[in-house]
Amino acid sequence: MEPAVPKTMLAWRATRFGGLDALQQQDIAVPEPGADEVLIEVQAAGLNPVDLKTLQGHYPLVKQDALPYTLGRDVAGVIVRRGANAQAWPQGARVCAFVGQGQGALADYVAVSASALAGVPSSCPIDAAGALPLAALTAWQGLFDQGKLQSGERVLIQGASGGVGRFAVAFARHCGAHVLVTASAHERSALTALGANEVIDYQTQRFEDVAGEVDLVFDLIGGETQERSWKVVKNGGALVSTLNEPSQSQAAEHGARGVRYTARPDGGQLAHIVELVEKGVVKIEVADRFAFDDTPKGFERLKAGHAHGKLVVLRQSSGSV
Repeated sequence: MEPAVPKTMLAWRATRFGGLDALQQQDIAVPEPGADEVLIEVQAAGLNPVDLKTLQGHYPLVKQDALPYTLGRDVAGVIVRRGANAQAWPQGARVCAFVGQGQGALADYVAVSASALAGVPSSCPIDAAGALPLAALTAWQGLFDQGKLQSGERVLIQGASGGVGRFAVAFARHCGAHVLVTASAHERSALTALGANEVIDYQTQRFEDVAGEVDLVFDLIGGETQERSWKVVKNGGALVSTLNEPSQSQAAEHGARGVRYTARPDGGQLAHIVELVEKGVVKIEVADRFAFDDTPKGFERLKAGHAHGKLVVLRQSSGSV
């Protein structure tokens, strides 16, 4: 028997595009899951740069006519309702997911496609599970789906100290690649512990002078750094970016591929990543946690930047995490 679910819920929404004053808590209807969806009672929701970009009106996939818009692309929680085609997931299952386009996870409940779900073992803290999906899938898909990275190849991760970059270091090392990263000197020990073979201090070194040729540049910075990165991409290699579209003329000149991509929900990949977390191959670093009512403080922290780890909003007391 399905548990009772209220008709309305609280959600943090972008009421207009602008600053943090545009973020408001509102009482809205609980979504009804579609045939291929489940309804998740939210216990943890990760905060990501895309949430801030959406609030500011800088994320092109969320248009003015979608406002007000519930933010939050990462969720961990418990299934409380299932659509007709999602019955394979048991009632009460502990799950996490990257929430696709639509209303988000900074709410009491969120409807998510069953194909996006991964189970969360009881040994995994719920705040860590809520921090995992978007950043981890972005790193995985950039390295392997787009970058075709293989064991024995050399990869340069530009901007490795952020959430996506840290996952990318661990994934690349696990697959057997030689991992070079750019970061500040004080990140050296942390990134080496995650699996980086070489840490290039971008403040004192020019990466093109020390990196040598690489099979893949995974670009998490864009701009001038991306343009300079072509100097180290070997013939037949690739430059993959989450930001700017790489120059196709430069790609042709270097006999390489230039790709910009956007991460997509994928429950199968996420389940594999959760297994790597369970095995200790990947560590989920939570830099700070915020109560649901303090979500604006989380956005302030997100805006300030330089969080060495993920930010998570908890929809339950910290004692039960």
